[in-house]
Amino acid sequence: MTYTPRAVAGMLGIAPTTLRTWDQRYGLGPSIRTEGGHRRYEDADVEVLRRMVVLTAQGVAAAAAAVLARQKPVAPTAGPRTSITPAEALVAQRGFLAAAKRLDEPMMSDLASKLLTDHGVVSAWETVFVPALVELGHLVVSSGQGVEVEHLASGSVLHALRGIPRTSSPGALSALLSCAPDEQHWLPLEALGAALSEEGCMWGNLGARVPAEALCDAADRLRPGVVLVWAHRPDLALRVPLEELGTRSGAVVAVAGAGWHGLELPSFVRRPQSLTEAIGIVLERAR
Repeated sequence: MTYTPRAVAGMLGIAPTTLRTWDQRYGLGPSIRTEGGHRRYEDADVEVLRRMVVLTAQGVAAAAAAVLARQKPVAPTAGPRTSITPAEALVAQRGFLAAAKRLDEPMMSDLASKLLTDHGVVSAWETVFVPALVELGHLVVSSGQGVEVEHLASGSVLHALRGIPRTSSPGALSALLSCAPDEQHWLPLEALGAALSEEGCMWGNLGARVPAEALCDAADRLRPGVVLVWAHRPDLALRVPLEELGTRSGAVVAVAGAGWHGLELPSFVRRPQSLTEAIGIVLERAR
């Protein structure tokens, strides 16, 4: 397919004059000109411009960004992961949010995948994904708009998390993850699962809105080492049958999410305060 300059500007969320300037100054123009002299962009041209938009949003000077944008992305390779510095986290958040507000799902997915490859799940989740998603959530609450932005951003993070290979080695299920009944926020469970995959652990995720009896039945049948239940509101957390869950499954029972704040929990229930602590509970039981 080919696209007109106006269509490309709309896709990237930039002014047509900016597109014209990048063509004239940096040579980031269309590959095709019709017999009538009209400019037409191909998919490859749009991808270069997408990278240009992200780089300039991250504060890279336009001339330098144009050089980098022309370079084809290198496929990620396995290597030592490094923690994200505060400065790097702010730049990554800014780039991700800029792509989100343009509804540029391919770019969000690419950025998320690169963060996971370079820095691992815990670092990417805690320093970039959570702050960015929280900011988008505040935007929706304060303005009443932007739900589509928040949903696409969450979907892009989910897509990247699910790209982390899961272990295929036979063995017992290390963790069974589940939302409380009628709880719909299950992306944090996917983050925990992806982090467990990095550790070589087998895990399962029952997902959102799991009825209490279904959760107990699944834990009884699967016999995981740890059952962790997520809830972001107290009224949802109170519907989780913790006593029955612990008795029937024989697993370590853990709970996570803001919904458990201030609630009195049975003595056997663990409540990790961070993603790292939740991973530690699973690894401790798996040893």
